Amino acid sequence: MDITQTQSWRQLQALAEQMHSTHLRDLFADDPARAQRYSLELPSFLLDYSKNLIDDGVFVNLLQLAREAEVEPWRDSMFAGASINRTEDRPVLHPALRGSIAAEVRWNGEPVAATVQAELQRLKEFVNLLHNGALTGCTGKPVTDVVNLGVGGSHLGPQMVIEALREYRKGAVDVHFVSNVDGAQLADILQRLNPETTLFLVSSKTFSTAETLTNAQSALGWLGSLASREELLSRHFVAVTASPGRARAFGIEAERIFRFWDWVGGRFSLWSAIGLPVAIAVGFEGFRALLDGAAEMDRHFREAPLEQNAPVLMALTSVWYCTFMGYPAHAVLPYDQALHMLPAYLQQAEMESNGKSTTRNGEEAAYATGPLIWGQLGINGQHAFYQYLHQSPAVVPADFIGSVAAGHELEGHHEILLANLFAQSQALMQGVSREAVMADLRARGLDEAEAAALAPFKVHRGNRPSNTILMKKLCPHSLGALVALYEHKIFVQGVVLQIYSFDQWGVELGKGLASALQPKLGSGDLSEEDASTTRLIEYYRRTVAVTAKAEEAAKAEAATRAEFTG
Repeated sequence: MDITQTQSWRQLQALAEQMHSTHLRDLFADDPARAQRYSLELPSFLLDYSKNLIDDGVFVNLLQLAREAEVEPWRDSMFAGASINRTEDRPVLHPALRGSIAAEVRWNGEPVAATVQAELQRLKEFVNLLHNGALTGCTGKPVTDVVNLGVGGSHLGPQMVIEALREYRKGAVDVHFVSNVDGAQLADILQRLNPETTLFLVSSKTFSTAETLTNAQSALGWLGSLASREELLSRHFVAVTASPGRARAFGIEAERIFRFWDWVGGRFSLWSAIGLPVAIAVGFEGFRALLDGAAEMDRHFREAPLEQNAPVLMALTSVWYCTFMGYPAHAVLPYDQALHMLPAYLQQAEMESNGKSTTRNGEEAAYATGPLIWGQLGINGQHAFYQYLHQSPAVVPADFIGSVAAGHELEGHHEILLANLFAQSQALMQGVSREAVMADLRARGLDEAEAAALAPFKVHRGNRPSNTILMKKLCPHSLGALVALYEHKIFVQGVVLQIYSFDQWGVELGKGLASALQPKLGSGDLSEEDASTTRLIEYYRRTVAVTAKAEEAAKAEAATRAEFTG
């Protein structure tokens, strides 16, 4: 089925034309119960989607679009373990990592749920040993610092969660993250650590990621002469991977290898052993609470009717804006310092999933798919890019995220924070009319001509849509529910837009080209490279050569000066 040929698709195209000339102020004025009707109260948070440019006609047709796209059968197939990631012939079973898959589901002969539970038990035992001081380096000193070496999903998720749950830290072991192959990041962290008490987690699904393995080799070199290579790898290294054979070939012992599976996408893997840094930072019980919160959202997604289903509603409004209304970007704006990494995490989760232009039937999509995701902490954004949100010709839908309870005990701060959250979504929705601006300027003492000259610059059109997610409290459980909410939103978007959300061939292309170019930086034939790449490499080679000659000359001069003065 071509989704663009459905009645609901054509109806939504027509409604989009009408909605461009509709203002949110009028929608609220015409329906006093709008905020109540277009909101959902879930156990962990309130979702207010009333400030979206939708009316009952749009709402009904979006729900019909979801049904015509077979969102419910696709959802059921995912939870049943069907191979819905068809370009890679794999199921999509990250909900199994938090206990949301039936016990009878199997993959490659393994009972998925039982296998997951067995690995979770291994994680629990490892974390307990670490917290009890029973895990030591090769000199017998207990581990005090853990460095996670990973990139993409192998670091963004765990780091985001640890930052969000700093209030819930347990134990005395500090967790650090290195993702960049730029040695400056690794060097900066290592200079603050003691080799005798440092443990490295090498987190890589394939255990072939060049950036991660390069950092692992450098970490091994930093440990230096504490012990033999074999002993260093056995006492100071742990692997988290879906390719345990490669981890063993690297030299990591089997009991120090924690497994996840190829049916877990990297950007959905924080619930697996990839979340080991989280379990270390907040304790295994905190990690379990995170999983339970996600499982709660899994149940809601599976059981709630579409019209009361939070991930479905968020997905449909996203499709409405990006595909029908022509708004290609979406901002994520947390009003909680602890969630400062959430925009970056969701950027990867959504854009790597739905940044596609090929439909499931192998044809070019004739419509816009997933939006560009961006954002940062709301308060910081207010003094940076909110000017663009308020008065630019572009319309950027946004998600405002906050919590009722503060994560600290400082008086007055949280009330100011929440007041700003509520005010900004209100201002984006309502705007300020020319008449209101003129009245304000007159009240300030400007005459009619002065007011008329200044007024155009102070008018805010408003009509900028947003969702608000207001958590009761940011804790492991509610954070798990929040992240799972977005995961299922991404899934529904992909189903409605008829794209495969769980492959990432664009990422693989760049990796392959980098591997081929790396040997050519030093020397080699560039005749098959494009002119720009050739020029860049030639400039690199020339600059390196000039720098090397200058360093040699400086060393020679220094040696001559030392000989003369001596």
